[in-house]
Amino acid sequence: MASADIGIDLGTASILVYVKGKGVVLREPAVVAYDKDQEKIVEIGEEARLMLGRTPGNIVAIRPLRHGVISDYTTTEKMLKYFIRKAVGRNFLGRRPRICVCVPSGVTEVEKRAVEEATYNAGARDVTIIEEPIAAAIGAGIDIVRPVGNMVVDIGGGTTDIAVISMRGAVVSKSIKVAGDDFDDAIIRYIRKRHNLLIGDRTAEEVKINVGTCYKRPENISMDVRGRNLVTGLPKTVLITSDETEEALREPTGQIVEAIHAVMEKTPPELAADIADRGIVLTGGGALLHGLEQLIEEKTGITTMTAEDPLSAVAIGTGKYVDSIDDNNTRL
Repeated sequence: MASADIGIDLGTASILVYVKGKGVVLREPAVVAYDKDQEKIVEIGEEARLMLGRTPGNIVAIRPLRHGVISDYTTTEKMLKYFIRKAVGRNFLGRRPRICVCVPSGVTEVEKRAVEEATYNAGARDVTIIEEPIAAAIGAGIDIVRPVGNMVVDIGGGTTDIAVISMRGAVVSKSIKVAGDDFDDAIIRYIRKRHNLLIGDRTAEEVKINVGTCYKRPENISMDVRGRNLVTGLPKTVLITSDETEEALREPTGQIVEAIHAVMEKTPPELAADIADRGIVLTGGGALLHGLEQLIEEKTGITTMTAEDPLSAVAIGTGKYVDSIDDNNTRL
């Protein structure tokens, strides 16, 4: 039986699986619910995410990946095996699939090897590692083969990868551990400090999606947020506005803009001229934050646009990379 070639976007917040000929077939949170008493995994993916912050003492909902890097090897391996089986189904019983996995551009050789080993142990016949910005560029529809400079900023859950790509490779790249999760943390800190209200990760994410912005909105929108009053210890509801989130998100978004500046400073002049012409492309879930395009454009003076499907760009790029591997193992 022929195997299905697979591309995996191994993200801190979520995992996307691309199957050759089918496209993205699975998108689930990278969360595992673990029973400490019985030392076994209870749930994986969406079911486990729903347990975050809502489990009894013996069950913990954990993220085995931190900042795009494996922090819990055994759990990551089991999670990968589960998602591969879920995506491929019965085909998994046939010939083992070839799997292409993307990792942040700043990972070490040791970290790359850990991802490779976990993927082999999860059932891969052959493993290819691709750097996230390259996969994001392919997924965003950028022609990376030509000798033309393209800048891609991939804002995931745990890392932001910035790269200037030309002729199949990253000429200059930088990976920083500031991304979507840090946006959530900044909102949690702000609401605790400003309103004496403690909220969880899921509530912070809802605030970020519904009213979050890093560039002043034309109209100040708001939403009710529920949490625990730190003074009385009782549940409380407060009104959070988009102007407040702009203030809360100033620091993490400022760090991303600084990192883009740092990459631009190291970019060869010819490629910098190309980027000025072609603009900056944003990918990843963090690219959906309201106002990010305008903020980067204002601070750099370079046209900034978001990829058509920023959430799936890396998985699609990883999958297209798999599609390009023919029987002779020739690649893009």
